[in-house]
Amino acid sequence: MTSYGDARPSGRTPFEEELMNAMNQYANSAEAPDFDAPRIERRTRRRRTAGIAAVAAALIAAGGGTALATSVAGSSSSTPAATSTANKSDATTMLYGENPTIPIDFAGWSLDGAKTYVEKTQTKLGTVTRKAVKGCKPNSVLGVSPHAPAIVHNGDTVNFTVCAG
Repeated sequence: MTSYGDARPSGRTPFEEELMNAMNQYANSAEAPDFDAPRIERRTRRRRTAGIAAVAAALIAAGGGTALATSVAGSSSSTPAATSTANKSDATTMLYGENPTIPIDFAGWSLDGAKTYVEKTQTKLGTVTRKAVKGCKPNSVLGVSPHAPAIVHNGDTVNFTVCAG
């Protein structure tokens, strides 16, 4: 070997040349990575779809009771769903049906929502009495007659007391 002090025509020492050659050989021997972009995109879409389906299934399972109560009550977005228990006052709770009876708490429902529900249960709308009460929302149901513990069947007449405003 020659000393490193000798300069070559390239201006590099033999060590530098050997190092450059070794790095070039290594760089040329490595294969370029192969990306299959369409396959990666399909896999990503599949995973995203599976994740969305899992979340949707969990929401459906968790909200199953709510969906059942809503479908039984037949309420729209402007009226609250039927409650499973008489939780506020028997004066606004109607027990509907045979065995088992379905308790519907009309407290806070609008008169239009209550009328819609009465039509869906095939009961008749009786008198609507307006009562002035401080702090209540106009046309919201304050009472129903007959109320719990009386049971209402198809064809019975239901009377409402609503807030006059």
